[in-house]
Amino acid sequence: MTKRELVLAALRGEKVERVPVGFWHHFVKDELHADALADSEIAEVNVAGHQQFIQAVAPDFIKLMSDGYFRYPDEALEQVQTPADLAQIKGLSENHPWFTEQVALVRRQREQFVEEIVSFYNIFSPATLLKWQLPGGEKQLAELIVADSVAVAHALQVIAKDLAHLAQLVIQESGTEGIYFSVQNLQDSRVVASLYQQVIAPAEKSVLKAAEAVAGLTVLHICGYEGAQNDLTWYLDYPATAVNWAVTVEGVSLATGQRLFQRPVLGGFNNTTTGILYQGSQEEVFAETRRLLQEAGTQGVLLGADCTVPLAIAPQRLDWVREAAIAYGTALAPAPEEAVS
Repeated sequence: MTKRELVLAALRGEKVERVPVGFWHHFVKDELHADALADSEIAEVNVAGHQQFIQAVAPDFIKLMSDGYFRYPDEALEQVQTPADLAQIKGLSENHPWFTEQVALVRRQREQFVEEIVSFYNIFSPATLLKWQLPGGEKQLAELIVADSVAVAHALQVIAKDLAHLAQLVIQESGTEGIYFSVQNLQDSRVVASLYQQVIAPAEKSVLKAAEAVAGLTVLHICGYEGAQNDLTWYLDYPATAVNWAVTVEGVSLATGQRLFQRPVLGGFNNTTTGILYQGSQEEVFAETRRLLQEAGTQGVLLGADCTVPLAIAPQRLDWVREAAIAYGTALAPAPEEAVS
């Protein structure tokens, strides 16, 4: 099987000759604040980073980074003080540079491929974009939801409409197979499950459905970056091809997640500098790979990390996981006489 065939089969939950492996990291040093609309050099760094990474790692599949486009370009967000201010969020024109530049970015990222592999473009949820740009950040978003959930839900739907447009554009016009969609519980006890489902979830689901409407694949990433904790049960009914979460932070194994979500899963490795992937010996990385596959099986499983891996990680370490997955698949393969019978 080619890498592309391998990954697509795994995402369908079919038997595969070996489990596919994919890792990624950011290429821009301050990806949260970098603004590619204001500085074209950021896109150049992004593209060059993908070229170097793909040549060094030759991944089975990859998440294409949206570094430089984390900021939703509506200055009204930065002026919000009260729920009424959210009505000033109008959305973007269909041909806004935030769309056209990202489509061009994905095309250029994919031009670096040396073989046909499956790719997903990174898109953050409406709530994540909103909290990043509010003057008071996540705390202010929680306060706004408690004060006027209807106003916040409306603003999120405006942003979601643009994200849905972006998702469809990159799938239809740049050749990527789908999106890697990042969501996260608000780290505020006031935003309980019922409020999340009422205010935030509809906007998130609409982006996933938009990608599916144009035959796009979707990886739902429940982000546990820097220790953020999530209740995974809030996302059980989200339409997604596969699910990725922070196994280490949430304490929910790949095998448990399979049973929970009833669909293909991605991940398994701690993505921090304290994990086996970053610090362990080759033998330890091989052992951890075998442990994960023995526990989760080899159908509907793609190996990766809880989130992006550190920029400084040695490419060889990522390949150790693939070598171990290949060895595991070979060990499970039937003997020639068994295959004939």
